[in-house]
Amino acid sequence: MSTATSWLGELKTLLEDDQVSTGESILEQHSRGESFDESVLPEAVVFSETTQDVQKVIRFAYENSIPVTPVAVNSSLEGHTVPLHGGISLDMTRMNRILSFEPENLLIVTQPAVTYPQINAHTGRSGLFFPVDPGAHASIGGMLMTNASGTMAVRYGVTADFVLGLEIVTPTGDIIRTGSKARKSASGYNLTRLYCGSEGTLGVVTEITLRLVGLPEAASAAQIPFATTKAATEFVTSLIGAGLPVARCELVDAQSIAAVNAHQGTNYPEDITIFLEFHGNPQGVKADAALAKDLAETHGALAFEASTDPDERAELWNARHNMYYATVAANPGKRNITTDVTVPIAALPEALLRARAHAKDLNVYIVGHVGDGNFHLVAFFDDDESAAQIENLSHQLVLDALELGGTSTGEHGVGIRKLKYMEQEHGTALNVMRTIKNALDPKGIMNPGKKLPS
Repeated sequence: MSTATSWLGELKTLLEDDQVSTGESILEQHSRGESFDESVLPEAVVFSETTQDVQKVIRFAYENSIPVTPVAVNSSLEGHTVPLHGGISLDMTRMNRILSFEPENLLIVTQPAVTYPQINAHTGRSGLFFPVDPGAHASIGGMLMTNASGTMAVRYGVTADFVLGLEIVTPTGDIIRTGSKARKSASGYNLTRLYCGSEGTLGVVTEITLRLVGLPEAASAAQIPFATTKAATEFVTSLIGAGLPVARCELVDAQSIAAVNAHQGTNYPEDITIFLEFHGNPQGVKADAALAKDLAETHGALAFEASTDPDERAELWNARHNMYYATVAANPGKRNITTDVTVPIAALPEALLRARAHAKDLNVYIVGHVGDGNFHLVAFFDDDESAAQIENLSHQLVLDALELGGTSTGEHGVGIRKLKYMEQEHGTALNVMRTIKNALDPKGIMNPGKKLPS
């Protein structure tokens, strides 16, 4: 790789003065992501504003063998945006425009730094929305790169299920388009899907065409506390198995409920709790909630509070989306590790029981999109001994998930922390992945050290 002193001056001539920064505070801001302690300073931060800016930077980086790490909102949790090899941190936050909205085609075209709440604010009056909601006001580009899901994935799917087409600057500096505005295609290889979940290792996405769905006529939300993890998770598997059209199915453990009560001023029972939501017509969601209540009672639910009131539902899901920040507020000054795994739905009770057993005596919170077998663990620590114990807990969590037929990450992505599990999870399929990476990025400049183990 070239040294920074040999290329910084030339890089600055390619863009406007305010688009390239080497200021200490700016470099520091781009040295790490959320929930990942390791930090590495880039040599420069570039603020791209157009696809042509990105192309200039990538062509320059390719010619000079300079690493490039794309970043936008920077809410990633597994170290995706840490510029491990220095180089350029490519900040996409100025590419934050909605380019077109076509309600008649049920689609919207955005730049990568647009957040999913901004999309829904833009489309709401048309009766359409984008249903993938991972929280943290994540950018669409970041969601695409980790194939994020969220609270409504159990019904609507994950980010990749809504991506119709992309504009991409490849690692060699070419601009390509994948997909189209059509809902389906049998033409060519599905390159659009290839880039979903690629974590910035195969190029830089500069434009995204997303399909939208209709807002439900009515919705009903419920909170259901249980005395034990076993009872709560067995209710979830029974609920999904019964075929009820659940739109959201979230688990929040007692510790997390206590944290959110303190942070949000709510008064939820401090037991392990399942949050549900049903979408449909008024009669349908009422009937779905009634069936869910019957099923919950057979599994020993301590209560069943349901509401169709929009404000009450909004308060409930606001509490869920702020869960991480509530746990941070409950542990001032402490560092944390946040990670996730996903298991087959029938294995969920066993996976969560094992997780809770491994977490004994540690400062751990468990929440999850359990309707599709995905759950998250947030662990806080303030000394090296606790950090080592929590790293071991995270390790055991992944080993259990793989043993139960699941995956090391359902939505947070591989980043840096999950690299060591890729061979165990994928076996010789890793060779195919490396072949793709080497073909598209022959100099290895795009987000090196992420996604695939060297």
